[in-house]
Amino acid sequence: MTDSAMLTAYNVKTKEKNVPILDAVVTKTTKGAYMAQGHDGKGNKLTTLLGEAKALNAIKAGTAKQGW
Repeated sequence: MTDSAMLTAYNVKTKEKNVPILDAVVTKTTKGAYMAQGHDGKGNKLTTLLGEAKALNAIKAGTAKQGW
């Protein structure tokens, strides 16, 4: 797994930055933006917005599933 394919998010509950997203699913919003949703392994849900290139790289590398 490369760093560019690793998806991270800010955990609002614990106030931690760059928390790796586990079991990520990349979806498209109604306006065409890419969003990754998953969890941190401790029961906290994580969501982050992504650019198209990063979203497609994560799907291609296998770190996220395609949700559309």
